[in-house]
Amino acid sequence: MVKISVTILTKNSEEHLTKCIGALQSFDEIIILDNGSTDNTLTIAQQYPNVKIFKNEFIGFGPLKNLAIHYTQNDWIFSIDSDEITTPALINEIHSINFNQNTIYSIKRSNFYGTKKMQCCGWDNDFVKRIFNKQSTKFSDDLVHESLIENGLKIEKLKNGLEHYSFKNVDELIDKMQKYSSLWAQDKKSKKKASPFQAVVRAFFTFIKFYFLKKGFLNGYEGLVISISNANGVFYKYIKLYEKNLKNDM
Repeated sequence: MVKISVTILTKNSEEHLTKCIGALQSFDEIIILDNGSTDNTLTIAQQYPNVKIFKNEFIGFGPLKNLAIHYTQNDWIFSIDSDEITTPALINEIHSINFNQNTIYSIKRSNFYGTKKMQCCGWDNDFVKRIFNKQSTKFSDDLVHESLIENGLKIEKLKNGLEHYSFKNVDELIDKMQKYSSLWAQDKKSKKKASPFQAVVRAFFTFIKFYFLKKGFLNGYEGLVISISNANGVFYKYIKLYEKNLKNDM
């Protein structure tokens, strides 16, 4: 069996961490890289013998994920979020893979709003690239919306998936939208142009895309909330970028 290191970024991740780590006990190494938890996250993580805990200030999601990889002993990496739970079927599939160093393995996520599995708004066909060889690739250095650098590598989709408990309620949705839009604007400052008109137009078409084209209207109020939040996120990230560029030009 190929040895795989699991990497997880945490900050105040106690809600799902027990199930997240508990599902990963067949892996010999789990790297937790924490950036300032004040809840029981680290207490929970310390209970597992295959967990190694490191700490670092927040430097962006891409750089943090690459730092977590730096701490691993194995070449094969399974990058997972602290609100994701690996199903037993996926665990079995991973351990049966005949790994190829030139392949990135992609996993389908079932995304939940509260306890409701969402089947709209782009949350229903969500594949994420998560298993890879660190000698072949790494994450981009983007502060947010980081991705694996493919470098011509083959992408292979696995049959089984993750359960992703994205948001418990609208407060969490708004908090993440606020944080991610600020990080995106910071990342794109002086690199990308933005205007209030562009912010309005992009937000409008984002709502149309997710509520109508991606059938958010079929998932009740949750589909509406997600579609509006997506649109707000687009509006505010372009407005924030516009203000940062304006300030930078003064």
